[in-house]
Amino acid sequence: MRMKKKMKKPSTFHCIALNRCSIPMVLWGIVGIILLLHIYSLKSGHDAQSKDIGALRLSHRAVLHELEVVEEENIQMPPPRKRSPRAAKRKPHRPTTLIDEFLDDSSLIRPVFFPSAKLAIDPTHVESNDSLYYYPGRIWLDTEGNRIHAHGGGILYDVKSSTYYWYGEYKDGPTYHAHKKGSARVDVIGVGCYSSKDLWAWKNEGIVLAAEEKNVTYDLHKFNVLERPKVIYNDRTGKYVMWMHIDDLNYTRASVGVAVSDFPTGPFEYLYSKRPHGCESRDMTIFKDEDGVAYLIYSSEDNSEIHIGPLTSDYLDVTPIMKQIFVGLHREAPALFKHQGTYYMITSGCTGWAPNEALVHASESIMGTWETMGNPCIGGNRIFHLTTFFAQSTFVLPLPGLPGCFIFMADRWCPADLRDSRYVWLPLTVGGAADQPLEFSFGFPLWSRVSIFWHRRWRLPSLWKAQ
Repeated sequence: MRMKKKMKKPSTFHCIALNRCSIPMVLWGIVGIILLLHIYSLKSGHDAQSKDIGALRLSHRAVLHELEVVEEENIQMPPPRKRSPRAAKRKPHRPTTLIDEFLDDSSLIRPVFFPSAKLAIDPTHVESNDSLYYYPGRIWLDTEGNRIHAHGGGILYDVKSSTYYWYGEYKDGPTYHAHKKGSARVDVIGVGCYSSKDLWAWKNEGIVLAAEEKNVTYDLHKFNVLERPKVIYNDRTGKYVMWMHIDDLNYTRASVGVAVSDFPTGPFEYLYSKRPHGCESRDMTIFKDEDGVAYLIYSSEDNSEIHIGPLTSDYLDVTPIMKQIFVGLHREAPALFKHQGTYYMITSGCTGWAPNEALVHASESIMGTWETMGNPCIGGNRIFHLTTFFAQSTFVLPLPGLPGCFIFMADRWCPADLRDSRYVWLPLTVGGAADQPLEFSFGFPLWSRVSIFWHRRWRLPSLWKAQ
């Protein structure tokens, strides 16, 4: 009996000691299991996130591929016209170019550049398979079935109303020449405004800044010039501010005008005109940076150079700071945009109403050194490249949700009948290596290539609409 009891005691002690020793081991085991589960969940989340990012990249790549598939054009020249013997003696014959045909309102191939009204983009009468498609060069109608008049314009996205507003010259009047050497013109009617949620169907919001018919000394008198209006919103003052080119019949005044409104649909109150920095100002635009600082960009010195300068904090005037760029290059129609910290600008040559070659420029600082990267146009044919698709730049609109994708907005001017001028909207992308070296340099730029793709028919990707 005693032997049994003595044998039980060590056994009982051993079990108690074993239980005490195993408690920390069990706890550490539980901690290890929790850590393994946490690591597994992190890995699963990372894999899911990687799949989402990969899917997004594939979607973005697919979007870019869709926009980058360009179309080629093969426009046949009409047969040469007969010339009288007197005309042949007076002026030696030279081959007619496609640009000559474009500028000739009696050309047999005019419908190629200015399609008839039967082919107009009409949001009020559209088949399901044609909805939301852009047709560069066709007449574009508003939601009431009337022609859109927003030439030389720009677009403001209003965060308050989640609405796009398109402002431009309202050119619904007869074209004439004020004198023998004067350029084609239409009397000033005012600045038109259109609103849209999808950038395709536009509602006419009316004339938001009207011309004056009686007071001949007023800047906005109908016999003067009002061109290229642009509007930005001032977050500090809560005002919508419009800048525009103001001039006289002979383009000798060369000034900017400023107007302001409490609402994007106006009415805008005209404030004054001036020569910014004491310099001539003709084709111009304004650009609001991410930090809220806004800039005026304008052609100056007989269009031989472009000036850039910041506006005051209320956007109602320029500051004394100004930088001259592209000196001696004779560039106009500036359209500025930004992507991943780099500033880009598209400009036109100076050839009056005739189309010419666009160039794209880039800079790491808007007030820094700008470099010319070359012609951004892709598709169509060689003459399309050299004429910016027979159009002239006016604005570049970013597309939120589609990094590196923009809409290039341009005007296809019709000098014989300016109210028949058309809009050329095309996809613009930033990405890929540049294919042309910098001017005066043996190297290639560090910036990505800017490309504008020609399409006879295209639309915004569904990925953007979902945003």
